[in-house]
Amino acid sequence: MNAVKEIGCLKLKNNGSCITKLVCTNCKKEFIANEKHNLCDFCGKVLYPRYDLEKAKETLSKELIQMRKVHNIWRLNEIMPVNDSKYRITLGEGWTPIITLKNIGHDFGLKDLYIKDEGLNPTGTFKSRGLCAAVSKGLELGLADFVMPSAGNAGAALSAYTAHAGVKAHIFVPQDTPEFIQKEIKYMGGELTLVDGLINVAGQKAKEAEIKNGWFSVSTLKEPYRVEGKKTMGFELAEQFDWTLPDVIIYPTGGGTGIVGMWKAFKELEILGLIGNKRPKMVTVQPTGCQPIVRAFKNDDKFAKPWENAHSFAGGIRVPSAIGDYLILNSLRESKGTAIAVDDSEIKKAMYKLAKVEGIMICPEAAATVAATEKLVEDGFLAPSEKIVLFGTGSGFTTPDNW
Repeated sequence: MNAVKEIGCLKLKNNGSCITKLVCTNCKKEFIANEKHNLCDFCGKVLYPRYDLEKAKETLSKELIQMRKVHNIWRLNEIMPVNDSKYRITLGEGWTPIITLKNIGHDFGLKDLYIKDEGLNPTGTFKSRGLCAAVSKGLELGLADFVMPSAGNAGAALSAYTAHAGVKAHIFVPQDTPEFIQKEIKYMGGELTLVDGLINVAGQKAKEAEIKNGWFSVSTLKEPYRVEGKKTMGFELAEQFDWTLPDVIIYPTGGGTGIVGMWKAFKELEILGLIGNKRPKMVTVQPTGCQPIVRAFKNDDKFAKPWENAHSFAGGIRVPSAIGDYLILNSLRESKGTAIAVDDSEIKKAMYKLAKVEGIMICPEAAATVAATEKLVEDGFLAPSEKIVLFGTGSGFTTPDNW
Protein backbone atom coordinates (compact mmCIF):
# COMPACT_ATOMS: atom_id res chain seq x y z
CA MET A 1 0.00 0.00 0.00
CA ASN A 2 1.20 3.51 -0.79
CA ALA A 3 2.17 5.77 2.07
CA VAL A 4 -0.31 8.41 3.11
CA LYS A 5 0.24 11.71 1.36
CA GLU A 6 -1.13 14.89 2.95
CA ILE A 7 -2.35 17.10 0.11
CA GLY A 8 -3.44 20.02 2.27
CA CYS A 9 -6.01 22.63 1.30
CA LEU A 10 -5.66 23.15 -2.45
CA LYS A 11 -5.87 26.75 -3.59
CA LEU A 12 -8.54 26.30 -6.25
CA LYS A 13 -11.31 28.57 -7.44
CA ASN A 14 -14.35 28.72 -5.18
CA ASN A 15 -12.26 27.73 -2.15
CA GLY A 16 -11.10 24.20 -2.96
CA SER A 17 -11.66 21.21 -0.74
CA CYS A 18 -9.52 20.91 2.37
CA ILE A 19 -9.57 17.11 2.18
CA THR A 20 -6.32 15.59 3.43
CA LYS A 21 -6.82 11.82 3.73
CA LEU A 22 -9.21 8.92 4.25
CA VAL A 23 -9.30 7.26 7.68
CA CYS A 24 -10.81 3.92 8.67
CA THR A 25 -13.54 4.43 11.25
CA ASN A 26 -12.62 1.13 12.91
CA CYS A 27 -8.86 0.44 12.83
CA LYS A 28 -7.80 4.08 12.10
CA LYS A 29 -5.55 3.16 9.17
CA GLU A 30 -5.04 6.07 6.77
CA PHE A 31 -5.27 6.19 2.98
CA ILE A 32 -4.53 8.67 0.21
CA ALA A 33 -7.54 10.92 -0.38
CA ASN A 34 -7.42 11.26 -4.15
CA GLU A 35 -7.17 7.62 -5.12
CA LYS A 36 -9.93 5.08 -5.70
CA HIS A 37 -10.91 3.34 -2.45
CA ASN A 38 -13.93 1.49 -1.16
CA LEU A 39 -13.57 -0.16 2.27
CA CYS A 40 -10.50 -0.34 4.49
CA ASP A 41 -7.88 -2.70 3.03
CA PHE A 42 -6.98 -3.91 6.53
CA CYS A 43 -10.25 -4.55 8.38
CA GLY A 44 -12.95 -4.14 5.74
CA LYS A 45 -14.76 -1.34 7.57
CA VAL A 46 -15.95 2.14 6.58
CA LEU A 47 -13.60 4.92 5.41
CA TYR A 48 -14.29 8.59 6.16
CA PRO A 49 -12.71 11.63 4.47
CA ARG A 50 -10.85 13.95 6.81
CA TYR A 51 -10.17 17.65 6.30
CA ASP A 52 -7.75 20.34 7.36
CA LEU A 53 -10.36 22.09 9.48
CA GLU A 54 -7.94 24.73 10.76
CA LYS A 55 -7.33 25.80 7.17
CA ALA A 56 -11.06 25.66 6.41
CA LYS A 57 -11.71 28.13 9.25
CA GLU A 58 -10.15 30.87 7.08
CA THR A 59 -13.14 30.88 4.75
CA LEU A 60 -15.89 29.23 6.81
CA SER A 61 -16.93 31.89 9.28
CA LYS A 62 -20.65 32.48 9.85
CA GLU A 63 -20.40 35.89 8.18
CA LEU A 64 -18.66 34.58 5.05
CA ILE A 65 -21.02 31.62 4.74
CA GLN A 66 -24.05 33.92 4.82
CA MET A 67 -22.62 35.85 1.86
CA ARG A 68 -22.55 32.73 -0.35
CA LYS A 69 -25.09 32.43 -3.13
CA VAL A 70 -24.73 28.67 -3.51
CA HIS A 71 -27.58 26.78 -1.82
CA ASN A 72 -26.90 23.14 -2.61
CA ILE A 73 -24.65 20.45 -1.10
CA TRP A 74 -21.53 22.36 -2.22
CA ARG A 75 -22.31 25.40 -0.04
CA LEU A 76 -19.48 24.47 2.38
CA ASN A 77 -17.25 23.02 -0.33
CA GLU A 78 -14.09 23.30 1.79
CA ILE A 79 -15.34 20.35 3.84
CA MET A 80 -16.64 18.35 0.92
CA PRO A 81 -14.43 15.84 -0.93
CA VAL A 82 -14.23 17.26 -4.48
CA ASN A 83 -11.19 19.43 -5.13
CA ASP A 84 -11.93 20.95 -8.52
CA SER A 85 -15.20 22.86 -8.92
CA LYS A 86 -15.67 21.63 -12.50
CA TYR A 87 -16.47 18.16 -11.12
CA ARG A 88 -19.06 19.38 -8.60
CA ILE A 89 -22.18 18.44 -10.52
CA THR A 90 -25.60 19.48 -9.26
CA LEU A 91 -29.28 19.10 -10.05
CA GLY A 92 -30.22 21.51 -7.26
CA GLU A 93 -30.09 19.05 -4.37
CA GLY A 94 -29.97 20.19 -0.77
CA TRP A 95 -31.14 23.23 1.18
CA THR A 96 -34.52 21.61 1.78
CA PRO A 97 -36.99 23.46 4.01
CA ILE A 98 -37.67 22.89 7.69
CA ILE A 99 -41.42 23.03 8.21
CA THR A 100 -43.21 23.53 11.53
CA LEU A 101 -45.68 20.71 12.24
CA LYS A 102 -48.07 22.78 14.31
CA ASN A 103 -51.17 20.61 13.87
CA ILE A 104 -49.70 17.17 14.44
CA GLY A 105 -47.46 18.64 17.13
CA HIS A 106 -50.58 19.82 18.95
CA ASP A 107 -52.09 16.33 18.61
CA PHE A 108 -48.93 14.82 20.14
CA GLY A 109 -48.61 17.48 22.85
CA LEU A 110 -45.34 18.84 21.42
CA LYS A 111 -44.69 22.59 21.18
CA ASP A 112 -41.67 22.54 18.85
CA LEU A 113 -42.04 19.81 16.21
CA TYR A 114 -40.56 20.15 12.73
CA ILE A 115 -39.91 18.13 9.60
CA LYS A 116 -37.00 18.61 7.22
CA ASP A 117 -38.65 17.82 3.90
CA GLU A 118 -36.10 15.88 1.88
CA GLY A 119 -38.82 14.95 -0.61
CA LEU A 120 -38.07 18.25 -2.35
CA ASN A 121 -34.71 16.99 -3.59
CA PRO A 122 -34.38 16.47 -7.38
CA THR A 123 -35.20 12.75 -7.35
CA GLY A 124 -37.75 13.07 -4.55
CA THR A 125 -35.58 11.71 -1.73
CA PHE A 126 -32.51 12.46 0.37
CA LYS A 127 -30.61 9.94 -1.77
CA SER A 128 -29.92 12.79 -4.20
CA ARG A 129 -27.37 14.24 -1.78
CA GLY A 130 -25.20 11.18 -1.36
CA LEU A 131 -25.19 10.10 -4.98
CA CYS A 132 -24.42 13.63 -6.16
CA ALA A 133 -21.30 13.63 -3.95
CA ALA A 134 -20.25 10.09 -4.90
CA VAL A 135 -20.62 10.59 -8.65
CA SER A 136 -18.89 13.97 -8.47
CA LYS A 137 -15.87 12.49 -6.69
CA GLY A 138 -15.92 9.54 -9.07
CA LEU A 139 -15.69 11.92 -12.02
CA GLU A 140 -12.69 13.62 -10.41
CA LEU A 141 -11.07 10.19 -10.00
CA GLY A 142 -11.67 9.42 -13.69
CA LEU A 143 -14.37 6.78 -13.16
CA ALA A 144 -17.08 6.09 -15.73
CA ASP A 145 -19.06 3.08 -14.46
CA PHE A 146 -20.85 3.01 -11.11
CA VAL A 147 -22.61 0.00 -9.56
CA MET A 148 -24.85 -0.40 -6.54
CA PRO A 149 -27.62 -2.42 -4.94
CA SER A 150 -30.68 -0.41 -3.98
CA ALA A 151 -34.14 -0.67 -2.53
CA GLY A 152 -35.06 1.73 -5.33
CA ASN A 153 -34.63 5.40 -4.46
CA ALA A 154 -30.83 5.36 -4.34
CA GLY A 155 -30.82 3.64 -7.72
CA ALA A 156 -33.01 6.39 -9.15
CA ALA A 157 -30.66 9.02 -7.74
CA LEU A 158 -27.57 7.29 -9.14
CA SER A 159 -29.25 7.08 -12.56
CA ALA A 160 -30.06 10.80 -12.47
CA TYR A 161 -26.54 11.93 -11.63
CA THR A 162 -24.77 9.54 -13.98
CA ALA A 163 -27.10 10.67 -16.78
CA HIS A 164 -26.31 14.30 -16.00
CA ALA A 165 -22.57 13.54 -15.93
CA GLY A 166 -22.59 11.38 -19.07
CA VAL A 167 -21.37 8.20 -17.36
CA LYS A 168 -23.02 4.83 -16.63
CA ALA A 169 -25.03 3.34 -13.75
CA HIS A 170 -25.56 -0.38 -13.10
CA ILE A 171 -28.23 -1.01 -10.46
CA PHE A 172 -29.48 -4.19 -8.76
CA VAL A 173 -32.83 -4.03 -6.97
CA PRO A 174 -35.31 -6.47 -5.36
CA GLN A 175 -38.11 -7.62 -7.65
CA ASP A 176 -40.72 -5.95 -5.45
CA THR A 177 -39.20 -2.50 -5.96
CA PRO A 178 -42.11 -0.17 -6.87
CA GLU A 179 -42.78 -0.11 -10.60
CA PHE A 180 -42.58 3.68 -10.75
CA ILE A 181 -39.05 3.65 -9.30
CA GLN A 182 -38.00 0.91 -11.72
CA LYS A 183 -39.16 3.17 -14.54
CA GLU A 184 -37.27 6.12 -13.05
CA ILE A 185 -34.06 4.11 -13.15
CA LYS A 186 -34.62 2.88 -16.72
CA TYR A 187 -35.73 6.17 -18.23
CA MET A 188 -32.76 7.99 -16.74
CA GLY A 189 -30.44 5.52 -18.40
CA GLY A 190 -29.56 3.17 -15.56
CA GLU A 191 -28.96 -0.49 -16.37
CA LEU A 192 -31.51 -2.22 -14.12
CA THR A 193 -31.25 -5.80 -12.87
CA LEU A 194 -34.10 -7.28 -10.80
CA VAL A 195 -33.04 -9.70 -8.07
CA ASP A 196 -35.01 -12.49 -6.41
CA GLY A 197 -34.47 -11.49 -2.77
CA LEU A 198 -33.97 -8.44 -0.55
CA ILE A 199 -31.30 -5.76 -0.74
CA ASN A 200 -28.68 -8.05 0.83
CA VAL A 201 -29.06 -10.42 -2.15
CA ALA A 202 -28.97 -7.45 -4.52
CA GLY A 203 -25.73 -6.46 -2.78
CA GLN A 204 -24.19 -9.85 -3.49
CA LYS A 205 -25.10 -9.60 -7.18
CA ALA A 206 -23.77 -6.06 -7.40
CA LYS A 207 -20.50 -7.16 -5.78
CA GLU A 208 -20.09 -9.95 -8.34
CA ALA A 209 -20.65 -7.47 -11.17
CA GLU A 210 -18.22 -4.99 -9.59
CA ILE A 211 -15.46 -7.59 -9.44
CA LYS A 212 -16.14 -8.98 -12.91
CA ASN A 213 -16.32 -5.63 -14.71
CA GLY A 214 -14.11 -3.35 -12.63
CA TRP A 215 -16.97 -0.96 -11.87
CA PHE A 216 -16.86 1.40 -8.88
CA SER A 217 -19.24 0.41 -6.09
CA VAL A 218 -21.27 3.18 -4.48
CA SER A 219 -23.09 0.79 -2.15
CA THR A 220 -24.14 2.32 1.19
CA LEU A 221 -21.03 3.20 3.25
CA LYS A 222 -18.87 0.89 1.12
CA GLU A 223 -17.17 3.94 -0.38
CA PRO A 224 -16.16 7.19 1.38
CA TYR A 225 -18.23 9.80 -0.44
CA ARG A 226 -21.99 9.20 -0.18
CA VAL A 227 -21.74 9.95 3.54
CA GLU A 228 -20.27 13.36 2.68
CA GLY A 229 -23.33 14.23 0.64
CA LYS A 230 -25.62 13.06 3.42
CA LYS A 231 -23.77 15.01 6.11
CA THR A 232 -24.91 18.23 4.43
CA MET A 233 -28.28 17.64 6.09
CA GLY A 234 -26.46 18.35 9.35
CA PHE A 235 -24.79 21.45 7.94
CA GLU A 236 -28.13 22.83 6.81
CA LEU A 237 -29.91 21.96 10.03
CA ALA A 238 -27.37 24.00 12.03
CA GLU A 239 -27.46 27.00 9.72
CA GLN A 240 -31.24 26.99 9.33
CA PHE A 241 -31.60 27.06 13.12
CA ASP A 242 -29.13 29.97 13.36
CA TRP A 243 -26.16 27.78 14.30
CA THR A 244 -27.91 25.85 17.02
CA LEU A 245 -29.08 22.24 16.96
CA PRO A 246 -32.43 20.75 17.94
CA ASP A 247 -32.86 18.67 21.08
CA VAL A 248 -33.89 15.53 19.19
CA ILE A 249 -33.49 14.17 15.66
CA ILE A 250 -35.73 11.27 14.62
CA TYR A 251 -34.45 9.42 11.59
CA PRO A 252 -35.61 6.36 9.59
CA THR A 253 -32.67 3.98 9.40
CA GLY A 254 -31.76 1.32 6.89
CA GLY A 255 -28.11 1.54 5.88
CA GLY A 256 -27.69 4.51 8.21
CA THR A 257 -25.65 6.88 6.03
CA GLY A 258 -27.84 9.84 6.90
CA ILE A 259 -27.68 9.53 10.65
CA VAL A 260 -23.92 8.87 10.79
CA GLY A 261 -23.31 11.58 8.20
CA MET A 262 -25.01 14.18 10.38
CA TRP A 263 -23.09 12.98 13.42
CA LYS A 264 -19.87 13.52 11.46
CA ALA A 265 -21.09 16.95 10.34
CA PHE A 266 -21.76 18.13 13.89
CA LYS A 267 -18.21 17.28 14.95
CA GLU A 268 -16.74 19.16 12.00
CA LEU A 269 -18.94 22.19 12.65
CA GLU A 270 -17.86 22.24 16.30
CA ILE A 271 -14.16 22.16 15.41
CA LEU A 272 -14.78 25.00 12.95
CA GLY A 273 -16.31 27.01 15.79
CA LEU A 274 -19.71 27.26 14.08
CA ILE A 275 -21.61 25.39 16.82
CA GLY A 276 -21.00 24.39 20.42
CA ASN A 277 -20.63 20.94 21.93
CA LYS A 278 -24.36 20.35 22.57
CA ARG A 279 -25.73 17.48 20.50
CA PRO A 280 -29.25 16.32 19.70
CA LYS A 281 -30.46 12.99 20.96
CA MET A 282 -30.33 10.81 17.85
CA VAL A 283 -33.21 8.40 17.36
CA THR A 284 -33.21 5.50 14.90
CA VAL A 285 -36.53 4.20 13.60
CA GLN A 286 -36.92 0.79 11.95
CA PRO A 287 -39.91 -1.42 11.03
CA THR A 288 -40.82 -4.26 13.40
CA GLY A 289 -40.28 -6.69 10.53
CA CYS A 290 -36.63 -5.61 10.16
CA GLN A 291 -35.02 -4.03 13.23
CA PRO A 292 -31.39 -5.16 13.57
CA ILE A 293 -30.20 -1.80 14.94
CA VAL A 294 -33.04 -1.61 17.46
CA ARG A 295 -32.23 -5.09 18.75
CA ALA A 296 -28.50 -4.39 18.96
CA PHE A 297 -29.10 -1.10 20.78
CA LYS A 298 -31.32 -2.76 23.36
CA ASN A 299 -28.84 -5.61 23.82
CA ASP A 300 -25.91 -3.18 24.16
CA ASP A 301 -24.13 -4.91 21.25
CA LYS A 302 -21.33 -3.19 19.34
CA PHE A 303 -22.44 -4.69 16.03
CA ALA A 304 -25.91 -5.68 14.79
CA LYS A 305 -26.59 -9.28 13.83
CA PRO A 306 -28.38 -9.67 10.48
CA TRP A 307 -32.18 -9.75 10.75
CA GLU A 308 -33.70 -12.96 9.43
CA ASN A 309 -36.89 -13.07 7.35
CA ALA A 310 -36.96 -9.29 6.99
CA HIS A 311 -40.27 -7.85 5.82
CA SER A 312 -41.89 -4.42 5.54
CA PHE A 313 -43.56 -2.40 2.81
CA ALA A 314 -41.09 0.39 3.66
CA GLY A 315 -38.36 -0.99 1.40
CA GLY A 316 -35.78 1.70 2.16
CA ILE A 317 -35.56 0.64 5.81
CA ARG A 318 -36.00 -3.07 5.15
CA VAL A 319 -32.23 -3.62 5.41
CA PRO A 320 -31.29 -6.86 7.21
CA SER A 321 -27.68 -5.79 7.87
CA ALA A 322 -25.68 -2.59 7.57
CA ILE A 323 -21.91 -2.34 7.32
CA GLY A 324 -22.06 0.92 9.28
CA ASP A 325 -23.97 -0.65 12.17
CA TYR A 326 -21.28 0.24 14.71
CA LEU A 327 -21.30 3.88 13.56
CA ILE A 328 -25.08 4.11 13.92
CA LEU A 329 -25.00 2.54 17.37
CA ASN A 330 -22.16 4.85 18.47
CA SER A 331 -24.14 7.95 17.47
CA LEU A 332 -27.21 6.74 19.39
CA ARG A 333 -25.25 5.98 22.54
CA GLU A 334 -23.00 9.04 22.49
CA SER A 335 -26.03 11.29 22.07
CA LYS A 336 -28.11 9.52 24.74
CA GLY A 337 -30.61 8.74 22.03
CA THR A 338 -32.59 5.59 21.39
CA ALA A 339 -33.81 3.12 18.78
CA ILE A 340 -37.45 2.22 18.24
CA ALA A 341 -39.46 -0.07 15.97
CA VAL A 342 -42.90 0.64 14.49
CA ASP A 343 -45.08 -1.73 12.51
CA ASP A 344 -46.30 -1.32 8.98
CA SER A 345 -49.85 -0.56 10.09
CA GLU A 346 -48.54 2.32 12.24
CA ILE A 347 -46.41 3.60 9.36
CA LYS A 348 -49.34 3.61 6.94
CA LYS A 349 -51.59 5.35 9.47
CA ALA A 350 -48.90 8.01 9.99
CA MET A 351 -48.58 8.58 6.22
CA TYR A 352 -52.26 9.34 5.92
CA LYS A 353 -52.37 11.43 9.09
CA LEU A 354 -49.52 13.74 8.09
CA ALA A 355 -51.05 14.27 4.67
CA LYS A 356 -54.46 15.07 6.14
CA VAL A 357 -53.44 17.40 8.97
CA GLU A 358 -50.29 19.04 7.54
CA GLY A 359 -50.65 18.75 3.75
CA ILE A 360 -47.36 16.87 3.38
CA MET A 361 -47.28 13.52 1.58
CA ILE A 362 -44.24 11.47 2.55
CA CYS A 363 -42.96 8.00 1.71
CA PRO A 364 -43.38 5.07 4.14
CA GLU A 365 -39.80 5.31 5.42
CA ALA A 366 -40.28 8.95 6.36
CA ALA A 367 -43.71 8.26 7.87
CA ALA A 368 -42.03 5.82 10.26
CA THR A 369 -40.63 8.88 12.09
CA VAL A 370 -44.14 10.24 12.66
CA ALA A 371 -45.31 6.90 14.05
CA ALA A 372 -42.22 6.73 16.25
CA THR A 373 -42.80 10.24 17.60
CA GLU A 374 -46.25 9.31 18.84
CA LYS A 375 -44.86 6.25 20.63
CA LEU A 376 -41.92 8.17 22.10
CA VAL A 377 -44.31 10.74 23.58
CA GLU A 378 -46.34 7.94 25.15
CA ASP A 379 -43.14 6.36 26.52
CA GLY A 380 -42.02 9.66 28.05
CA PHE A 381 -38.80 9.83 26.00
CA LEU A 382 -39.86 13.12 24.40
CA ALA A 383 -40.62 16.17 26.52
CA PRO A 384 -43.31 18.64 25.39
CA SER A 385 -40.87 21.57 25.35
CA GLU A 386 -38.10 19.91 23.32
CA LYS A 387 -37.24 21.06 19.80
CA ILE A 388 -37.69 17.92 17.69
CA VAL A 389 -36.88 17.43 14.01
CA LEU A 390 -38.21 14.55 11.96
CA PHE A 391 -36.49 13.72 8.70
CA GLY A 392 -38.95 13.31 5.86
CA THR A 393 -36.47 11.38 3.76
CA GLY A 394 -38.67 11.07 0.70
CA SER A 395 -41.79 12.31 -1.05
CA GLY A 396 -44.97 10.29 -1.08
CA PHE A 397 -45.02 10.78 -4.83
CA THR A 398 -42.14 8.30 -5.19
CA THR A 399 -44.49 5.50 -4.07
CA PRO A 400 -47.87 6.27 -5.71
CA ASP A 401 -49.17 2.70 -5.18
CA ASN A 402 -49.21 3.30 -1.40
CA TRP A 403 -51.89 5.94 -1.84
